[in-house]
Amino acid sequence: MRRLLNTIYVTNENTYLILDGENLVCKLDDEVKLRIPFDNIENIVCFNYAGCSPALMGKCVKKLIPINFISPQGKFLAKVCGETKGNVFLRVQQIDKFREHGLELTQNTMAAKFSNTRQVIKRTLHDNAALRDDETIKGVLDVLADGIEKVYRAATVEEVVGIEGNCAQNYFSIFNKLITNVKVPFTFEFRSKRPPLDPVNAVLSFVYTLSTSEYASALETVGLDSYIGFCHALRSGRTSLASDLVEEARCLAERFTLTMFNLQILGEKDFERQISGAVWLNDEGRKKVLTKWQERKRKDMMHPILKQKIPVGLLPYVQSNFLAKYVRGDIEEYPPFLQK
Repeated sequence: MRRLLNTIYVTNENTYLILDGENLVCKLDDEVKLRIPFDNIENIVCFNYAGCSPALMGKCVKKLIPINFISPQGKFLAKVCGETKGNVFLRVQQIDKFREHGLELTQNTMAAKFSNTRQVIKRTLHDNAALRDDETIKGVLDVLADGIEKVYRAATVEEVVGIEGNCAQNYFSIFNKLITNVKVPFTFEFRSKRPPLDPVNAVLSFVYTLSTSEYASALETVGLDSYIGFCHALRSGRTSLASDLVEEARCLAERFTLTMFNLQILGEKDFERQISGAVWLNDEGRKKVLTKWQERKRKDMMHPILKQKIPVGLLPYVQSNFLAKYVRGDIEEYPPFLQK
């Protein structure tokens, strides 16, 4: 089993990363703030504008440590990584498999997403008896259950994506009710992405970006091309396959976001509001989210297929391995992640 090492998050916008022997060094105003051996690093996520030295990038490429550049607001910008492990034959198999079985993969992935979304809602109902008779929430649960049946009757990937859009719209229409702590000073009205228009959307977008980056890194380690997907349209610079796989795991990001607000870990002081209406996590808010996200990744979960406990942070690697086995023909079907 892969060892869960450190993901280094660089949150200060003015820091600069350099190479010093076998160490990564983080500097701010020419002062060393962090020094860590490469053997303890598996991924680097930079929210800084200064970037890093060419020598460091070369070292990371050699050691197959991806460097992800993300804007301070949480928008993915670019990624530096080494060559894909694997060979051209596996990539050809991937393309052929997705062309032939793209609809089936999309159906299973979206059905898993709807099922996992229902689990997020049911978890809140379990903890809050007052919501169990809410007719609107019951209606959304029915829409999601119906969506699972509808995707398997769909004839095209585009039709499945349309069903997903309707289910997502219904789900987010009651998302504010899942924030059950009455002391939370924010409200969520609808899903807004570019840009997020409220603190809840800001955290959702931020954590979705982190999760997609982790799936892209995991896919690279098993030799799959993260830019060639089966559901999301191919687009230059987008890790379409990572975006596909993260769909079934969005429930983890959403449950995490709800926890951050319901426990009042995040407050008004953790966000910055712009004249345009955009709302972003500020530096302190990002640090809180990243700290708790890293803690969450180290907690154990029972994997429904492996029937054993794994750290949450290893889920992208487990699912990527399943997908690689499916592409190679070692297993007949890719088993999407289903939360129990």
